Amino acid sequence: MINFDTPIQYLKGVGPKIATLLARKDIAKVGDVLTWFPRAYEDLKAVKEINQLRPGEITSFMAQVGPLKEIPLGRTSRRIFELTFFDSTGRIAGKWFRVPFRNYFQTFTPGDWVRVTGEVKHYRNVLEIHHPDVQKRDQETELSSADKGLLPIYSETEGLNQKLIRKIVKAAFENATDEIQETLPEWLLKKADLPSLKESLIKIHNPGEEDYAMWAEHRSPYQRRLIFEEFFWMELLLAQSKAGIVREKSIPMKAMTSLSKSLRKNLPFELTEDQEKVLADITGDLLKPHPMHRLVQGDVGCGKTVVAFLAGSLVIENGFQVAMMAPTEILAEQHFLKAKELFEPLGIKVTLLTGGQKDKVSKEIKSKVAQGEFQLVVGTHALIQQDVEFKNLGLVIIDEQHRFGVRQRAELKKKGFNPHFLVMTATPIPRTLAMTVYGDLDVSTIKTMPKGRQPIVTRAVNETKRQSVYSFVKDQLEKGKQAYIIYPLVEETEKMDLKNATDQAQLLMKEFAPHKVGLLHGRMKAEEKDELMKKFKSGDIKVLVSTTVVEVGVDVPQATIMVVEHAERFGLSQLHQLRGRVGRGLDKSYCVLMSGYALSDEAKERLKVMTETGDGFKIAEKDLILRGAGEFLGTRQSGLPGFRLANLVRDIDILTEARNSAFEVLRNDPKLTSPDNKVLHEAIVQNGKTSLLFASIG
Repeated sequence: MINFDTPIQYLKGVGPKIATLLARKDIAKVGDVLTWFPRAYEDLKAVKEINQLRPGEITSFMAQVGPLKEIPLGRTSRRIFELTFFDSTGRIAGKWFRVPFRNYFQTFTPGDWVRVTGEVKHYRNVLEIHHPDVQKRDQETELSSADKGLLPIYSETEGLNQKLIRKIVKAAFENATDEIQETLPEWLLKKADLPSLKESLIKIHNPGEEDYAMWAEHRSPYQRRLIFEEFFWMELLLAQSKAGIVREKSIPMKAMTSLSKSLRKNLPFELTEDQEKVLADITGDLLKPHPMHRLVQGDVGCGKTVVAFLAGSLVIENGFQVAMMAPTEILAEQHFLKAKELFEPLGIKVTLLTGGQKDKVSKEIKSKVAQGEFQLVVGTHALIQQDVEFKNLGLVIIDEQHRFGVRQRAELKKKGFNPHFLVMTATPIPRTLAMTVYGDLDVSTIKTMPKGRQPIVTRAVNETKRQSVYSFVKDQLEKGKQAYIIYPLVEETEKMDLKNATDQAQLLMKEFAPHKVGLLHGRMKAEEKDELMKKFKSGDIKVLVSTTVVEVGVDVPQATIMVVEHAERFGLSQLHQLRGRVGRGLDKSYCVLMSGYALSDEAKERLKVMTETGDGFKIAEKDLILRGAGEFLGTRQSGLPGFRLANLVRDIDILTEARNSAFEVLRNDPKLTSPDNKVLHEAIVQNGKTSLLFASIG
């Protein structure tokens, strides 16, 4: 008897070999197939001929395959792959800038009939279609099936074509449809006007002759139902977490101000209005009887760290310890040096704990932390090691929240009696979205920048302008300034023909002589990194050649120019973070984004955005649109679910509705004991075993 939990290899038409391929798609059981949702649909009624294609439209057409061409890109080893498609009315080139999977093009033979789906582009007065979905077709069968309506398209992997996937999906439904049980309460389905789970799952795989535009835009009632449910489970768990935090008891702090007043007095600047507001939010949280869980988001250089230190001073003043965790040793070291400069003159002891320290040093630091000798401990992941103990941990500060998972927060929580949490991120997202995806956190935002900061002049140039760029860098060096030159790789690889930091550092030493050039990358030992950064900060090294290890936190006011090589390889938020390493002082600063050849439309758009705005919030919103929220937020790192169908940007209205419903459920029935909410209680108690969609969320 085949059911949801039957291993997929026992489903008709699968077997061990195909089961191995399905495992790449995280499909291990028959039930997993039902939530392997189509990524798109073809409208079999709207098949066009090639001479009817128009630029900018997403379309589908039948054609025959011509020969494959490989077009070299300059002197690099990279290639553009071009496959010609033709019918009786004309021809069009399909272009790929990367191969979908190994031996992909070997699956097509000149003369094969295929169905091609994708967006038509207009390039140099010629129509092209980039990275289209290409399916081999039986011409007679396909042409006679034009009245079938919408055909689902699934994400492929080598060895799994659309015909085989549809066969597997059909077999799964034939065996498991009767097992599909409703997973949302009846009252909620009626209130939100949602169809049943069974009907939604059947329809999403077999939409029939539905309206194509509605399905293509994820607006069908069946898609809405499944999207709602994915969001609902996430929000219900977050709502439970938030309710649990409110019920937890912590030791409330007293609003003692002598230490924080002294700390403020020593600052070389006044706090901005936003910093004051956020500090007031934090102070209010610390006075409550339950632990603070607050997210502070703000652009690069807005002054989040100073606010965190002032919050720390309030906790230290109450007799507790503060732990501050950063994602890299370089950033942890920088926070440590800044904290030392601010706190030690006031009699507060600060230490640094990282994985790169020698055992003897590390052991001594841990012993003193356990005895309470250090009031502020700055570190990396080393802080969550089992042998790290605190005497009385009162506040945990986490920098670059998206670099850490929920587990790391939980590990630090164990090291004190329900300590307060302050998490910071320089990857800002719209407030509505922040409140939702960080649902267990209260959100504060710093938008205003410190006085005197000038906007960074940003230019995007081609490699042909290299010598002009180097000349400009030399001018800055002659004026006593410093420069960063960033590369995406440490060393050259066979797979990627990109300039790398190691080789280029040798060439740049000659290019910028007599100015000293240093090389920084993640594979260096901690002592080497520290020594190099000290030389760069002191001005002994004028040009720092680096990988993205300088992406966050590095603060050298005399550095006024940054050159990013192969800028097309970086995401928008990463480019903005890198750019934030210059402009830290009062001098005018510059960022040059140098790109290679044959840029994709998305790469061009990213570079255009960078040159047009320095507003991190605008950049983040654009990055969300271009990359999607999963990649942008780092779902694996953040502990957020990897949604099967829902999209945090596209479906924001459904997300808000699901959030409101989840919080309403817990307001009216905190322990989910009502008979009306039995299905919810069972899903959570059994860790999602009763819900097909719970697994990806829980």
